[in-house]
Amino acid sequence: MDCIINFPKCSLFSILCKETLLERVMKKINSVFQLLTALFFGIGLVYFLTYEKMWGSIPMTGEVVSWLLAGLVVYLITWGTNWGYTSSLNSRIKKIELEKKELKAFVFDLERGVKVGQIEKKPEGIKDDVEPSSIKPRENFK
Repeated sequence: MDCIINFPKCSLFSILCKETLLERVMKKINSVFQLLTALFFGIGLVYFLTYEKMWGSIPMTGEVVSWLLAGLVVYLITWGTNWGYTSSLNSRIKKIELEKKELKAFVFDLERGVKVGQIEKKPEGIKDDVEPSSIKPRENFK
């Protein structure tokens, strides 16, 4: 994941923009468990559909229940890794949004400081006019 905007290297944004080692590991674990869950239930489906032809009898109830419980455990592990990965991404997003708001406030303060400096300089320029008018020039404040 690369940064689109180039901020200074000491910026929190540039630090958060890089994917951490923990997130990369969680991403890999999450995808492995999703594949494992799909593979487990796929093998279970094929196993129970072909059980009668292979062994000549109906599968026992205990065997089916044990397969379903093992599948539930694998599914819960997959759900937990997915939840952990998405929550870490959401916390990173919140930190980046906070940094963005701080940068916007800083830029606004800088722009406001420049505008205040320009407003203070305008009356000095008006005093140099030879013909003073009775109508004051309009000043736009944003």
